[in-house]
Amino acid sequence: MKILMCRPDFFAIEYEINPWMKVAQKANLSMAVSQWETLYQTLLQCGALVELVEPEAGLPDMTFTANAGLFYQNKMILAHFKFKERQGEEPFFLNWFQQRGFEVINLPRPLRQDTVFEGAGDALLLGDTLFAGYGFRTDRAFYEQASYLNQQKIVYCELSNPYFYHLDTCFCPINDTTAIWYPAAFTKASQQAMAKHAELIAVEETEAKHFACNAIAVNHHIIMPTDCPVISAKLKTLGYTVHHCDMREYLKAGGACKCLTLRID
Repeated sequence: MKILMCRPDFFAIEYEINPWMKVAQKANLSMAVSQWETLYQTLLQCGALVELVEPEAGLPDMTFTANAGLFYQNKMILAHFKFKERQGEEPFFLNWFQQRGFEVINLPRPLRQDTVFEGAGDALLLGDTLFAGYGFRTDRAFYEQASYLNQQKIVYCELSNPYFYHLDTCFCPINDTTAIWYPAAFTKASQQAMAKHAELIAVEETEAKHFACNAIAVNHHIIMPTDCPVISAKLKTLGYTVHHCDMREYLKAGGACKCLTLRID
């Protein structure tokens, strides 16, 4: 597995674009750097290959690379960020992908028909089926209008709780058929649709709020935030090795392990 990360040199909470973010609750940069480094080293120890994109001043959320795009059928679908605070990241990620030879799908902003898409924060593959999150930061219309997506292999997942504003905050594939999830983050109709296409392991509310589902599966390793003992025990009984990383500084911004990574292979 190959992953893209971005060092948190400029990470800060300078605006509020999700319910977790409070400008008055500052991030401790030195702690954030230490937590990021632990995650980075854990990924390497689990066998992941990690590449880095250079952080840019004035873009404090660029460290959350999950939202930069989606690697799909050997193409990189570039994000169309909802909020202006993050739109400045787009050209830097585009440049990085192009320089490394990715075929990038990117519609010029005036032609996007007012649709937004926040990459692998909202679109996650379970085997060859795309679980397509929408409702807060990605529009369902984006997926419906995308001719390069296999429409027969899409499960639409409508998010209903603003605290779980991206799909990867409440749903995490751990292999080609199974995922952990927080059902209450979705509408009833989406819960039913998702259950038809995956074996789903529920996470309890307390651990969901610690972003247990914002996890990373690398082979038989699962990397997730601390303070999630119940789901960790369930995963261990299934044969997974679970690694816990302190993500408290990133939780202040509404992110954790998965948000800090983007799969690029």
